[in-house]
Parts: sequence; structure tokens; C-alpha cells
Amino acid sequence: MRLALALVAGLLAGCSSMRSYDAELYRTLDQASAGNVDGAIRLLEANNRLAEKDLLYYLELGMLQRLAARYGESQKAWMSATARIQSSREAEVSNFLRDASSFVMGDRMRAYNGHDYERVMLLTFMALNHLAMGDFENARVAIKQTHELEAQIAELRGKLYAEVEDGARKRGARTSFKELNGYPIQTIDNPEVNALRNGYQSALSHYLAGFIYEALGEPSLAAPGYRLANELQPGRALLEDGLRGLDQRVAAPDDGMTDVLLIIGSGSAPALQSRQFMLPIVWQGRLLLIAHSFPVMQPASGMSWPSTLTVGGRTLPVERITSVDLMARRVLKDEMPSIMLRANVRTAAKAIAQYQAQRAAQREQTLAAALAAGVITVGSAVLESADDRTWRALPAEVSIARTRLPRGAHNITLQTSLGPRTVPVSVSGRYAVVDLRLLRNQIFVSAPRAGA
Repeated sequence: MRLALALVAGLLAGCSSMRSYDAELYRTLDQASAGNVDGAIRLLEANNRLAEKDLLYYLELGMLQRLAARYGESQKAWMSATARIQSSREAEVSNFLRDASSFVMGDRMRAYNGHDYERVMLLTFMALNHLAMGDFENARVAIKQTHELEAQIAELRGKLYAEVEDGARKRGARTSFKELNGYPIQTIDNPEVNALRNGYQSALSHYLAGFIYEALGEPSLAAPGYRLANELQPGRALLEDGLRGLDQRVAAPDDGMTDVLLIIGSGSAPALQSRQFMLPIVWQGRLLLIAHSFPVMQPASGMSWPSTLTVGGRTLPVERITSVDLMARRVLKDEMPSIMLRANVRTAAKAIAQYQAQRAAQREQTLAAALAAGVITVGSAVLESADDRTWRALPAEVSIARTRLPRGAHNITLQTSLGPRTVPVSVSGRYAVVDLRLLRNQIFVSAPRAGA
């Protein structure tokens, strides 16, 4: 009975934290896509009223501030996000099998530490903020941290997968999502997803590293960045051109032209949806219905990206080099064994709780005992919710183009689903990065203010 009463208390305490993150962020991004970034920020604040903000709040806030070209404020928000990630990283593996709330209540009750790709993309966008403020040196620091983070993630994933396998073996649990009846396997297990080396390395981050090191006159460091970008996205002519002629570009005298890297982010990262499966379990001769919830990645809706852009009187090819959409799906696929293991442990705990509650109700025949049994049976199904939290303000797809332009003002025209859209930019220095973001009906520009 104690376990049953403890679960009742947990169910009641957890009610306030059950919210649809996807629904909140859809409305927030809808405001931003209409050009009302301040309204989007106000809506984000209204949905996060607690004094202690979580990681996702700072991730989303930093991106919205970036869209409004408030780069200093964006960096401050993302520094807060970085601090939260660093404080949680060391404890991630050791806490995996000891996080009681996630085993009793579901993954939605766990502290959100960010998906692997989100952590790397955070540092990449912090580097882009520095570039938008004309600070190549600090962009170099941020992009170097992405390399270090990737190595840490690789080590951490290895430890976590080993612990999941050990935990599943000891419990006799099955951890293959392919055994879930009705689960849309093709959303996370398809040729495009499986072609990724992993769920955190992106050609964007490494190509940007190559460009930054090249701009700072460090070809020996630029070459590995360009090379790894080619390995992650092989057969892309534009990526191959980054490595070709690198030494000659760095050694060439200043001719009054600017080498411009154009980055085009399209759409927003895919949403997760919690879907529930009711599984019958026989416990002590009783048929119990135990609710399982698992995250399902939503299909991209009308996602497209430009194939060309026009600037300086020239039409340039645009190469898609990073799909956050695919990375998110790969990460979910890789995380499903641990999600499945936690679900298996919750099943056993809930079966015991329901059995104890039903026995107490029969034995004591009191209103309190009957109520406890009812809350355990119904409430656990209601609150068993998969984690739908992801960094939604990230672009779904990222493409690049590269050209040399005379220093000064230019117009860039993109072919979008709504027709051609033209935005003004200004470039200076020997190297510059222009970042364009297509968010539904809106184009946001992060233009350089200085070059290297």
C-alpha cells in the first residue's frame, strides 16, 4: 500500500508539469514567422513563469533574440543554457538508472539536458552570433568548443549504451522499438537517417570551422574542418571547393573583394508527439492495463529549401549540407533503447502499485483505499507521457553558398515557396558570413559588421 500511496502523491504532484511543449512552441514560432519576434518572446515568457528557468527556455529565447539581431542578449541567454548543460553532463550516465521520477512517472518528468545535436548546434550558433558582431576571434573559440564537445559526446554515448545493455540484460527487458505494435518505424529508421554517421556531427559546424580558421590565416587548422565536412557530406562540389586552393586563397594579397559564406536555414526543427500504447499484463492472476508512452517524430510538413540564390548579378548554386530534421530522427533512434528500458521498469512498478491498491481496496473496503486504487489505475495512464521537448526554433535544414563580392551593399534574392524574396546586406573585410533564416513566411538576416 505504501508504494501505491507514494505513486498517488507523485501523480498529483506531477499534474502541473504536464504540458504540450509542441503546442506552446508552434504558437511562439507562428508569432516569429509573422515578423513579430517581440510577441514571440512575450509568449515564451508567459509559458515559462517560474523564477528558475530550464534549459529549453534559454535555447529558444537565444534564437528568438538572434532573429531580432539582438546578438548580445542572445549570447547571454545561450551562456545560461551552456551553464545548465555543463552542470548536468557529468551526472548524466550515473543518474540514468537512478532517476526515480522517470521510472515511476515517465520521461517528461526528467530534467531536460538537451539532445546531442542541440548541444553542438548551440555552440555553432554562438559562433555565428560572434561573426554577426564582427568577432572572428571569439567565433574561433566557440567553434573549437564544438570539436571538444563532439569527443565528449562520443565517450558519453559509449558509456550510456553499455549501461542500457547491461540494465536490459539484468531485467530481461526488450529494448527494440521495432517490437512496439503500431510504432511508425519509418520515421526514424530509413535510408536517409541511417546514412548519418551519428546524431551530433554536422557538415555545417565543420565547414564553418574551416571558414573561420581560413579567415584568421590558419590554413593548417582550416583544412581538417573542410575535410571532415566533406566526409560527413561526400560528393558535394561546393564542400570540395573549400579544401581545393585553400593555401592559395590564404596567401593571396587583398584585392578589395570579400569572400562571402552564405548560410541559409529553412523551417524549424521537427516536433515530437507523445503516443500511448496500452499493454495488458497479468500480475498475481489479475489483468492489469499498463500505459506506455513513446515519442514519435512528426513528419516534416511542406519543408523546402532554395536551390539557388542571386547576388551581385550572379546566380549561385545552393548546397544543403546539414539536416537538423534527420539528426533529430537519428538521435531519437539511438535513444529509443534507453527509453524502452525505462518504460519496462515503469511497467513493473505500476503493476505492483495497481496490485497493492486493488488488494487494499478489497481488504479495507474504505473510500480512501478505493480512491487510491482508482487514481493509480486512471491517473497513471493520464500522466504517462513521453517527452516531447526539443529545441524547436532550430532550422530544419541548413544550406550554404559561397562567392566573392565587392565590399559594400548588395541585394540577395532567394527563390522561396512564395516566390522570389530580396533582402539587402552589406559586406566588408576579406571574409564575411551572411546568415539567412527562412521561417515560414519570413526572412531574417544576420549580416556581418566586420571582416577579418
